[in-house]
Amino acid sequence: MRLSWNLLAGFTGSAWTAIVGVLATPFYLHFLGIESYGLIGFFTTLLTLVQLLDLGLSPTMNREVARHTGGVDALRLRHLLRSLELLYWIVALIVAVALLLAAGWIGRHWLQSTRLAVPDVVHAVMLMGLVVAARWPIGLYSGCLMGAQRLAVVSGLSIVMVTVGAFGSIFVLAFVSPTIKAFFLWQVTVSLLHVGLMRRLAWDAVGGRQGAGFKFAELLRIWRFSAGVGAIAVTGVLLMQFDKILLSRMVGLGTYGRYMLATLLASGLYLLATPMFNALYPRFSVLVANGQTARLVELYGLSTRLLATLAFSLAVAVAMHAEVLIRLWTHDASLSAQVAPIAAILILAAALHGILFLQYALQLAYGKARLALLVNVILLIIYVPLSIFLMLAYAESGAAIAWLVLQFVYLGSGTFFTHRYLLRGYAAQWLLCDVGVPLCASLASALVVGRIEPSGVVGFKGLVWAGVTMAMAMSLSLAFSPRLRSSLHENLQLKKNRD
Repeated sequence: MRLSWNLLAGFTGSAWTAIVGVLATPFYLHFLGIESYGLIGFFTTLLTLVQLLDLGLSPTMNREVARHTGGVDALRLRHLLRSLELLYWIVALIVAVALLLAAGWIGRHWLQSTRLAVPDVVHAVMLMGLVVAARWPIGLYSGCLMGAQRLAVVSGLSIVMVTVGAFGSIFVLAFVSPTIKAFFLWQVTVSLLHVGLMRRLAWDAVGGRQGAGFKFAELLRIWRFSAGVGAIAVTGVLLMQFDKILLSRMVGLGTYGRYMLATLLASGLYLLATPMFNALYPRFSVLVANGQTARLVELYGLSTRLLATLAFSLAVAVAMHAEVLIRLWTHDASLSAQVAPIAAILILAAALHGILFLQYALQLAYGKARLALLVNVILLIIYVPLSIFLMLAYAESGAAIAWLVLQFVYLGSGTFFTHRYLLRGYAAQWLLCDVGVPLCASLASALVVGRIEPSGVVGFKGLVWAGVTMAMAMSLSLAFSPRLRSSLHENLQLKKNRD
């Protein structure tokens, strides 16, 4: 399947996910209130924390399928999928039982609610456990499909499930029961349907279930790479979720809900980075396996420049107009004024973080999991005390500032360690040209727009000025990126099918 089609499918799925999230959130706030929305944010954090149990198995499945699809390796892949599948479903059962048993303690002693009754919070946490358990194996099946370069299939099904999950929830809240319990009951139903369909598609990708069986030898074969990736995942999740875990204990559900609203807005940047990672990681793996270093360098640099152009342009535009856009989105002036400063910081941090996804893809493609782990450990050592200090002093604002500071540290340290061992000699060009040019173009555009934009812009005029800022930033970045302009069609295969 063409790389361009995978990228297009990934971006389409991500864009639709973002659109659905934007459209659904005001309804959630209207029917449920900010404290119940805080519970939805806590559920999102739980869902991410459970990824700690993945132990690098889904990325490993992605890599194995990308490197060995077809021929004599087809049966081996089926054995591997069957073995991992059994482990995943055992973990799903354990997670469900653990959260059901812990729901009472979490609802009474961890989460702080002033408007919701404690039994309602406890029941919501119980249902969260069922949803998390149902969604957990989806990661394995997605890894299998993406390794087979069937990102279009994953994105297509994700679009359907996101739509059904969000708009179905709105229907349930509007016409059945406007409660957090009804919301999560619907999510349980949708999640079970999603995982069932993903399982069927994943088995089709490896040639069906015929002859597949549990093989401990297959698990032993991949354990070293998987353990390295798993350790990276643990440190990565801790980095991504530490602020949310600590804030959920430090502040009330209302304040936590506002922070998660800002996080949702910032997460739109990851909807650019994640499809790029999903499409390029299997391709990087193939190029490394075939020894095509020159082609790898070309694709790595080009994809970084493209992602940086998109991410920085969008981040600067939204951060500059955060309050206007949030008010237009939620129709709540007070809420938008509270959320906007935090959202602006988190959006800029997300853009920097998203660019580094491609470094991670390069590290995994070379099988250098220890390199990524080293960087994450260094970041954790810096981030934990920094974030605790700033959160104790400034609560949710401190959490956002700590995350932004960390991304600048990550950009420098990640680039140094990656290109000291991989694609040596490319660090300066990657940092100054592939990342630096789009970043400077976006900041320059922000300065220009800041001077010419009228003060007090509200409503749809603010949306227009945000669009102007983004268009100017992208145009300026492309003007200083002749390699991107001349190579886009060839390297990303937007018009040609060339592998």
